[in-house]
Amino acid sequence: MFVAGVLLPVPLAACGDSDSQDAEARAGAGEAGGEVRATPRQRIDSGGTLRWAVDAAPTTFNVFQPDSTDATKRVAAATLPALFILDKRGRPQIDEDFLREAEVTETEPRQTVVYKLNPKARWSDGRRLGAADFRAQWKALRGKNNAYWTARNAGYDRIHKITKGDDADEVKVVFAKPYADWRSLFTPLYPKQAMRSPKVFNDGVRTSLPAAAGPFRVVKAGKDRSRTVLKRNPRWWGEKAKLDRIVLTAVPRDERDKALAEGKVDVADVSASTARRIGSANGLGGPQRPDAAKGAKDAKEAKEARKREAELREARKREARERLGVSAARHLSKYEVRRALDPAYTQLTLNGASGPLADERVRRAVANAIDREELAEKALAGTGLSSEPLGSHLRMVNQDGYRDNSGVFGKADVDSAQSMLADAGWKPGGLGGSAADERAESAHDKDKGKDDGEKEKRADGGPAEPGTADSPEAGARSPHRAEAEASVVRLTAAQIARVVDKPLGLSVSATAQRGAILAQSAHSSLASARQAGSERKLSRAKAALETAERVQATARELRLLAGDPASAVRSKEGKPLALRFVLPGGKGTAQLRDTGKRIARMLNEVGIRTQLKEVPDDSYFKDHIATGDYDLALYSWPATAFPATEARPIFAKPQAASDGSLLVEQNYARVGTDRIDQLFEQAADELDDGRRRELMEKADQRIWAVAGSLPLYQRPQLVAAKRGLANVGAFGFTTPVYEDMGYRKS
Repeated sequence: MFVAGVLLPVPLAACGDSDSQDAEARAGAGEAGGEVRATPRQRIDSGGTLRWAVDAAPTTFNVFQPDSTDATKRVAAATLPALFILDKRGRPQIDEDFLREAEVTETEPRQTVVYKLNPKARWSDGRRLGAADFRAQWKALRGKNNAYWTARNAGYDRIHKITKGDDADEVKVVFAKPYADWRSLFTPLYPKQAMRSPKVFNDGVRTSLPAAAGPFRVVKAGKDRSRTVLKRNPRWWGEKAKLDRIVLTAVPRDERDKALAEGKVDVADVSASTARRIGSANGLGGPQRPDAAKGAKDAKEAKEARKREAELREARKREARERLGVSAARHLSKYEVRRALDPAYTQLTLNGASGPLADERVRRAVANAIDREELAEKALAGTGLSSEPLGSHLRMVNQDGYRDNSGVFGKADVDSAQSMLADAGWKPGGLGGSAADERAESAHDKDKGKDDGEKEKRADGGPAEPGTADSPEAGARSPHRAEAEASVVRLTAAQIARVVDKPLGLSVSATAQRGAILAQSAHSSLASARQAGSERKLSRAKAALETAERVQATARELRLLAGDPASAVRSKEGKPLALRFVLPGGKGTAQLRDTGKRIARMLNEVGIRTQLKEVPDDSYFKDHIATGDYDLALYSWPATAFPATEARPIFAKPQAASDGSLLVEQNYARVGTDRIDQLFEQAADELDDGRRRELMEKADQRIWAVAGSLPLYQRPQLVAAKRGLANVGAFGFTTPVYEDMGYRKS
């Protein structure tokens, strides 16, 4: 999936199926705070190397530059000070290795925050952390000097001055304007040498860090930057890092399978298919029965139940070795999949800059036509995680302060959607309104007699199609349905080309019957495969079900174009209501495309047609989303503990520039209101936590109302990790503790 982050979009893995025997038992823990195989330090060996797969090598070690990557952030977290870290609910907490205390000491005449640093905190060059580091970072990031290539300056632009406090370990920060999210600042904190000039900031920190102040330090970045080596920092004053080294290795998503099958990495984010392969190699395909002997009447029966389970697991392992290869299966069996709800969410974005979606009523109709619950269930099926649809733009389901503000949106209220479309002037049928269409219609009518004759000679010999006079349904139609049918006109070939991507061939009834039979057979095969625990049979059954779903989708298309008034193509002034739905076409985005196709089917039901267009991953965001070349699109946003500041650019009302262009910041839906902007501004100024939360709730409700974006579901986080690894895996919101990572004692 694509994540449109604060800096750049990053393709991430799709959802995976449950593949661990105790997945159900661990699901709750993983959901709430991640799954990392938490282990006390005394039970972890000292030494060893952790090979960590990342999507791409860090192009810079400066997280505040526009081309910063996830690998950049991982390096910073292991090597630089973090004044505040996040707990499992996304709440900022003081990191006592760097900070003893931090509080607002004054609000009048100006907000003042005093930081009391840990006196043991030292940079690797021996210098103490202090006000000079704070001051250098502030001056680089406050936005007054354009020579610094900064990605953002939120918060730093509100600081008035920074001075030393009453003693050597205190830093006093005075704000020119109140700033509620002050805890987001100075994490990470760079040494003053890295921020002292634009040249060092822009280029010097790309290949090295002048000093470190964490459990690890950067010792090597390969010439091609494919491997970045972090080594234990001998000057670290906190708990000594258990690992000797962490090696960040660039492994693209489509190469993860191979790297894991060859045992070349120790931990990696993985896709659904990879998660299934790992489960298969461990003999965990099919139904999970962690308590196979629980219902036994006596010890003998329990023993037999455990024996049968062990035999079934061995059979699955043998099948995996046969299918995957002995070497690959052997390597994959050394991993387990750890999971959590990712602090990121997938959303449907509706471009309101022009076209039908510029009308808020049409956007709201789209929102009402979509069943977000179904989309979430399909996307997270088999992950062992909650499939609750996300009800907030600003907080995740497992985040402190979360509240569902979606109201009626995304609950598949077809009647409301149709009513809104009618109110906006989009009526069922009526595509013959334009002169061009009339000419096309006239040309088409020349062959009408021939077409009607062919319709009488039904090749399949099946019953009359639904919606015709000979259909048994004809006598049972309501007056409303009959009135809608009367407005439906015959579509010309030119009109069909504007509203459908696939050619027409079969009749409605024959296609629907075939789809139903195929679906019934596929579901039967699926149940049989799950009962047998056969990965091969399961794969075949799923493929058969996909075929059945495609046939059923074709039947829906045919019924639509045959004039079914429940889903007739809506039109206005002779133009069909057709939206361009842009989706990424890469290997790692299959889940996103599946979600997009389901949305298209839902919109069909209210007469909104979608023209699905798959584009290359490398151009998806920059050439389509950022430029506004789309009507509908799917991508993900990272969650934040500081929505008043960091979520504001995503929903800020676009402003007209002096050259006539539109400044959208990160609001790619291109819709907003002055009131939403005011609520964000008030929340950013509000130091009272309760009052700030109320303001954010109001902002979220208004964001839902303008219907520029629809949060669908919180993404799953699936991480393959060597079984012996402790305190590493799917972290969720929790900030990783790098010094506690290591291999469990045998």
